Amino acid sequence: MKTIYDIIIRPVLTEKAVKDNEKKNTLTFEVDMNASKTEIKEAVEKIFNVKVKEVRTLIVKPKPKRFGFRSSGYKKAWKKAIVKVESEKPINIAELV
Repeated sequence: MKTIYDIIIRPVLTEKAVKDNEKKNTLTFEVDMNASKTEIKEAVEKIFNVKVKEVRTLIVKPKPKRFGFRSSGYKKAWKKAIVKVESEKPINIAELV
């Protein structure tokens, strides 16, 4: 059985994710590839004590990466979850990390 900390791997702290957190009250996470939207919703509600309005997920495709001069490979694919919460003020994820 997966725990809530197995479902949510880490927050995504990019400029776009932080801006969306401030303006649209959304939180962005890297989640387990096999996690469903309901599992993600329950995990976020338990960890942050907020009510979740909506969960959107997408799979980020692997991108090419170079290892030195001759060899190359790909970064791994990962699943991103964008969670919209119903709180009055935005949750500052950067302070929690």
